[in-house]
Amino acid sequence: MSNLFVDKTIEINAPPFRVWEVLTKREYTAQWAPEFSGNTPFTIESEWQIGSPVFWKDQNGKVVVEGNITALEPNKFLRFTVFDVRAERPPVKDGDGITYKLTNQNAKTRLWVSQGDFSAMPDGEKYRDLSAAVWDRVLPKVKHLAEQ
Repeated sequence: MSNLFVDKTIEINAPPFRVWEVLTKREYTAQWAPEFSGNTPFTIESEWQIGSPVFWKDQNGKVVVEGNITALEPNKFLRFTVFDVRAERPPVKDGDGITYKLTNQNAKTRLWVSQGDFSAMPDGEKYRDLSAAVWDRVLPKVKHLAEQ
């Protein structure tokens, strides 16, 4: 089976450092991450350093998804793995997980998001499509928060 990735971009009227804050600071992730949990309170937390864990926590602070930072260039590039803590972890290849790439273009930031590879999962196409729909809701929220 070929690789299955979500691939989304959005242009944001804010500098990269501001978009980075919205993607990584708990007070902002708490505003857009609930899209991944059916709109129940949800946060994404990490020290945002190479190798550090990334925890997706529910409203009770319970970790439901976890991963690790695998690539990092502050304000430009971030990649981290994501695993449901209740499921078996599939093998991870370079490029797997969630990737944010921020580029500065004419005083605006172009945010590219990739998530996958869903081909390692049973029903991978279904989960890729569901994740793509979530990112379609998340990215406008990230844009709004960064532009405030």
